[in-house]
Amino acid sequence: QARLVESGGGLAQPGGSLRLSCEASQFALDYYHIGWFRQAPGKERELVSCITRRASRNPNTYYADSVKGRFTISRDDAAHIVHLQMDSLRPEDTAVYYCAAATPDVGRTQCRDQEYNYWGQGSQVNVSS
Repeated sequence: QARLVESGGGLAQPGGSLRLSCEASQFALDYYHIGWFRQAPGKERELVSCITRRASRNPNTYYADSVKGRFTISRDDAAHIVHLQMDSLRPEDTAVYYCAAATPDVGRTQCRDQEYNYWGQGSQVNVSS
């Protein structure tokens, strides 16, 4: 069964860094737009960042305002992995982080507008001193 797997979560101190990774089993990430979402206790799930598929005609990335300048999303197409580098972490970044994949929709060019229909199980990130 096709699935996504996140890794790299854990505990970090404020100001520290973590790198999340997303891999897929039984399908290639290369052909999908990939998003990173997070959900903190008592809050709705939110899109943190996303990146268009490999060789997209309209390559783009997106960052939520709360993480802009601190988080970086990237694709390693040779290894079929998508990373989310998280720097200058804050306690409010504490959440479960989910990797998701979207089948490209020719009618939507921005990764933030895609329908994400494949999900990982999530990776806990805790930022605390």
